[in-house]
Amino acid sequence: MPFRVFSLAARRTVLGAALGALLCALAATAPAQKLPPEMEAALARAKVPREAVSVLLVDAQGQGAPRLSYRANVPMNPASVMKLVTTYAALDLLGPAYTWNTPVFVEGAVRDGTLYGNLYIQGQGDPKLVLERLWLLLRRVQGLGIRSIAGDVVLDRSAFEVAAVDPASFDGEPLRPYNAAPDALLINFKSVVMTLAPEPGGSTARIQYDPPLAGVQMQPSVPLVAGDCGDYRGALKADFSDPNRIRFAGAYPASCGEKVWPVAYADPGSYAVRAVQGLWQELGGKLQGSVRMGVVPPAVAAGKPAFTVGSAPLAEVIRDINKYSNNVMAQQVYLTLGSGRFDTARNVVLGWWQERMGPQDAPVLDNGSGLSRSERISAQGLARLLQSAYASPLMPELMASLPITGVDGTLRRVKSRATGSAHLKTGSLSDVVAVAGYVHGAGGKRQVLVALINHPNAKAARPALEALVEWAASPR
Repeated sequence: MPFRVFSLAARRTVLGAALGALLCALAATAPAQKLPPEMEAALARAKVPREAVSVLLVDAQGQGAPRLSYRANVPMNPASVMKLVTTYAALDLLGPAYTWNTPVFVEGAVRDGTLYGNLYIQGQGDPKLVLERLWLLLRRVQGLGIRSIAGDVVLDRSAFEVAAVDPASFDGEPLRPYNAAPDALLINFKSVVMTLAPEPGGSTARIQYDPPLAGVQMQPSVPLVAGDCGDYRGALKADFSDPNRIRFAGAYPASCGEKVWPVAYADPGSYAVRAVQGLWQELGGKLQGSVRMGVVPPAVAAGKPAFTVGSAPLAEVIRDINKYSNNVMAQQVYLTLGSGRFDTARNVVLGWWQERMGPQDAPVLDNGSGLSRSERISAQGLARLLQSAYASPLMPELMASLPITGVDGTLRRVKSRATGSAHLKTGSLSDVVAVAGYVHGAGGKRQVLVALINHPNAKAARPALEALVEWAASPR
């Protein structure tokens, strides 16, 4: 369990805690400095005051005074940059090779291809049980000689104690996949992936839906129209409001070619049931009972699973979390640290922070993903964490999970003189933009850079952060 792993990790990292405190000591006492002129100019264009900004640029190994320190000890909303806390804590507490298991239990006898009983799929928090892996799971069921199930398929999500959440509650965007809620049996991020492809020489575009959802009518095609691709999603005039039907009142521009559009399903509570039943039937499986939510009976759980599906290792999972800022995956990891409870996860991570980084600059935690209005951390606290990680054996795993400027992840489209020279986690909310990570500076020096902006015009200040990264990577 996380608590026992934590106690072992704590003994291994006493030296790291002392080093982390020492590395940020100069930053904590440094006087405020002027921001780079390029950044100042970009902030002025965005109409964002300097008082809405917090910046710290220090040597990754803590050598010398900070190159730049401005309001570094002020707690700010970090948006998705908070994922650095969750992912580094998970690497340290669980280990980079940690995996999640999804056991499958068979109750009853199998005769002539029919299971006379129930099939149980027990979720245990796998952050990436996507369509392909669900397909493989059901194929393994068929590999047991089961083609028909006379009983039910029971989906057990009881490993997490998470209250139901309205997906529109955060920002009024219930169909955005980033608003998906965590789930012990999280299937395909509770999203439908639509692939639109014009038929060669035809007048329509075919639509493929993955996964197939049982009981949902899905419009198979839309008319093609001429013109620029532009806002093809708006041109389709999609209606996702009815959980039993997906339809389009518009058309698809032929110039778009093939496009992939992921959408959160309108009724997330029934998603897993519909996805498992739909995919089982598409594989040719028969079901006399139903797919339903439930709990594996103690007598069944006490036995050996028919088989277990393992996840990718944590080191691979955090690449998806940080490179693409996947909120629900981050929450899955956070809940794993808390044995399925948010309040326990907060206590575990704060306890880890206390022993790993010391009592200073502890974050204010909510769900561990940064998709929150209440989470807070200072630039100094994030720098302390990043310097601690740099001195840790886990540094390669954490750094490799961060987007590279102008190369991949959330920084793929950022082209500048700093292309390829920084590994930075990004963060964005309606009134927040942020970056934090490592910048390869002149002379081969690795630096820790943290910049947080909290202001209603924050999104317009992205060029200010890009200018800061260029400045940090340039010789001075």
